[in-house]
Amino acid sequence: MAGSAICRALLRKGYGDEAKSGVLLAPTRQELDLLDGNAVNEWYEENKPDVVVLAAAKVGGIYANDSYPADFLLENLRIQNNVIEGAWKAGVRRLLFLGSSCIYPKLAQQPIKEESLLTGALEPTNEWYAIAKITGIKLCESLKKQYGFDAISLMPTNLYGPGDNYHPKNSHVLPALIRRFYEAKDSGAKVVTCWGTGSPLREFLHVDDLGDACVFALENWRPTANEPHFLNVGTGEDLTIRHLAESIARTVGFNGDIQWDTSKPDGTPKKQLDVSRLASLGWKYSIPLNEGLIETVKLFRDELKEHKLRS
Repeated sequence: MAGSAICRALLRKGYGDEAKSGVLLAPTRQELDLLDGNAVNEWYEENKPDVVVLAAAKVGGIYANDSYPADFLLENLRIQNNVIEGAWKAGVRRLLFLGSSCIYPKLAQQPIKEESLLTGALEPTNEWYAIAKITGIKLCESLKKQYGFDAISLMPTNLYGPGDNYHPKNSHVLPALIRRFYEAKDSGAKVVTCWGTGSPLREFLHVDDLGDACVFALENWRPTANEPHFLNVGTGEDLTIRHLAESIARTVGFNGDIQWDTSKPDGTPKKQLDVSRLASLGWKYSIPLNEGLIETVKLFRDELKEHKLRS
């Protein structure tokens, strides 16, 4: 999802234009297994990219993180080490690593500033993924400090939009709710049950805004030695999961009841990013959540119809 959005943003800005000797390389998982260090090094040797953006990761919601902790830690560490170290060794001019807002302590002061990193305990339901992402940030920072490698990182908040994962168990909260409410409306169900209390506060960013932020950072941001080598990316605005569920239900057209299963975990009570650093450079999101939800639900319906027609 994120990688495709970054490619779209790069193309909009004219990067990859073959008429100007530009090339945009976006190998699929089938074409390049990032878990294979030798394959990654061979790809660097063959293609010699100037700039690398690492958006690939093993991702998922609370259920997936809790069920496969070793996979989340090991696979993300392998991907990051292979791509980041490989880029440095291959002489890549600039690298951008995508982290996640889950790197911050569970009870970090809100809104969360970049300086909050490593100041407290992580949220247990996704600590394995968070530890991997923190390691990626620190790998970029250490290569910059020791070898002068121009590596920067961005920490996006919760993403949604084209290319999202709607798996019933392994998806994040927003796509999971879209699928649940759509299926309830389609089947005529009167009740939808959601995890937790609905009280946690979350922030959501359309993935095309993230793509735009990545290109902006690559073009405009060169951190000094005295500031964090990563920036928060988000809207700076949050809402409760209950409010989100009600908004999705309205957008989908589900008119039944919403029940909350309080035996299931809530996760971090509040996770709102301080995006003032990126804003001071001149970047701001452009897609409001209500508009993004309408577009995303339509895309989900279209994809579902296309899948049914194919099957």
